[in-house]
Amino acid sequence: MFISRDGTWFYKGSPIGRKELVCLFASVLKREEDGSYWLETPVERGLVKVEDAPFVAVELFWKIDNGKQSLSFRTNLDQMVTADSDHPITVHVCPISREPRPYVTVRPGLQAKINRAVFYELVALACTEDVNGRTMLGVWSEGVFFPIDDLPGDAA
Repeated sequence: MFISRDGTWFYKGSPIGRKELVCLFASVLKREEDGSYWLETPVERGLVKVEDAPFVAVELFWKIDNGKQSLSFRTNLDQMVTADSDHPITVHVCPISREPRPYVTVRPGLQAKINRAVFYELVALACTEDVNGRTMLGVWSEGVFFPIDDLPGDAA
């Protein structure tokens, strides 16, 4: 099995067209400490190659309740995940191109890459905060601040 960068699941080189089947496989997907991905049932275990992340965040839901912002993501498999301390948003920035690679943790060891359109929505909600003496651009969700990047004037 193989999961491509765009979140398409393949079996023996052919895309799996039934979303219900992909959702079933996704429910038993695990990640080992060495970074490898496995489909794991009580009776079988099979290696899965993942090009980037096994899921893609394709939609953002934003709300404020009692002054507290909450950011929830829908994945390409219709899983919902709210960014919080157990489901952090992380952004890896290429030191050369400065291109961001944003992710949200879906469950332990498994992330969804945040697609470009959703990332733009996220950036539109960003504010600045002082983090360890550095001014960071980031977002709040469930009382947790998630840095996106240094502000351009503060970048090293």
